[in-house]
Amino acid sequence: MKLHLTAAAAALLFVAGTGIGHGAKKQQPSATAYHQKAPEDAAKALLELALVQAGKNGSWERIGAGRVYYLGGLKAQGQAVFDAILSGKHEDSDVYRIARVYAEAGEWAKAKPLFDRFIAGNRDDAKAHAEIGAHYLLQGDRATAERMFDRAFELENDNPWITEYVAGAYLGVKPQE
Repeated sequence: MKLHLTAAAAALLFVAGTGIGHGAKKQQPSATAYHQKAPEDAAKALLELALVQAGKNGSWERIGAGRVYYLGGLKAQGQAVFDAILSGKHEDSDVYRIARVYAEAGEWAKAKPLFDRFIAGNRDDAKAHAEIGAHYLLQGDRATAERMFDRAFELENDNPWITEYVAGAYLGVKPQE
């Protein structure tokens, strides 16, 4: 009898442990998240999942989800993602990526201070100088843009991407990430 109880207890613990192990696995998309749903509802379900998949430490991935929310017309949800990232410990590159989203949305007033904040701490990033300078030029601030272009070429004068960002800005072409 004692052996049966021990075996039953072991089986119960094994099943409970298996259930816990399966529950701890990262969530994955399933068709129920998007099949037969209105586009916005499908997007919301998938973005909630993407944020869970990204976890706490996946700031680039979380910014990606925030970008989709923000540019997809769900600005409050996107802004909440950005605010959560910026209010905690974050990398300079997070500031840069969020500024890019605002620029892509045509919100220079929100992008500019973040770009300025990034460039102040990253004076030796040639590509950033070219890209941010391009945004300045596209907003009509040629003097600031050209100072940034000068710095970009001073740092790195043989990178075709940098040269293309600068050339594109003079033709009204936004920099591509």
